[in-house]
Amino acid sequence: MPGAKELDPYTSPRSFYGAELRRLREAAGLSQEQLGERVFCSGAYIGLFEAATRRPQAEMSKLLDGVLGSGEHFQRLCRLAQGSKHAAYFADAVELEQRARTISEYAPMLVPGLLQTEAYARAITRSTLALADAEEVEGYVRARLDRQRILDGPTRPLLWAVLHETVLRVPMGGPAVMGEQLRHVAEMARERRILVQVLPFAAAADVFINGMASVMTFRDEAPVVYTEGAGGGQLVEERALVEQSQRSYDLVRAAALSPAASLPLLDSAAEEYPTP
Repeated sequence: MPGAKELDPYTSPRSFYGAELRRLREAAGLSQEQLGERVFCSGAYIGLFEAATRRPQAEMSKLLDGVLGSGEHFQRLCRLAQGSKHAAYFADAVELEQRARTISEYAPMLVPGLLQTEAYARAITRSTLALADAEEVEGYVRARLDRQRILDGPTRPLLWAVLHETVLRVPMGGPAVMGEQLRHVAEMARERRILVQVLPFAAAADVFINGMASVMTFRDEAPVVYTEGAGGGQLVEERALVEQSQRSYDLVRAAALSPAASLPLLDSAAEEYPTP
């Protein structure tokens, strides 16, 4: 049970948040389930905050302050605990990636961040942050490359990526950068570190997912979905919406080429771009 974890409250702002939540909840004579009912979530979800497993959230902190009569205590702690080198809308999803058992991604336009080369990541960042200085750009690039370390460890998640054929045809960063990127994805697939499928143009009309989607499953937590569009993203945890996204992803995966058939298409697309 997440709430049973004993924390040293002084190891991090998040640990302090979790310890304070547990202290004030118990002082109010509430179980995790009872507090969850009052703030519209499950008791297990409260336990994740108390165990410092989940990153505190502003809206939830406001509800907790209201129920526990703590003024703005949790809202202030939340601001301290939310520090991240990633965009605020993506920070929760990054932390969930680190615990995920499986990550199933659909990419309609760009190579997913976990599979990007440094040059490709830099090209995307420069494109989306056109007015940012070099230091800010490099900070985002380093953060993206740091995320990829989860694919190197012995407990790495199973990563299954479905790439729309558009991803192969948009030369982000120029031909040389794009060619290197596609060869990198193909190499990872051949090393059996990931599963990759390509959704060809001919099959794309048969399925529909509105933008990028990442479905994550865990050993001891409910699955979640992260979706992203231009300028922002959203973490979806409502069970019905998660199940709907899982069904949509399954349909996309069924319509795409098999992993074995996708590799030659990746190779041929890479050959269209020059080798540096």
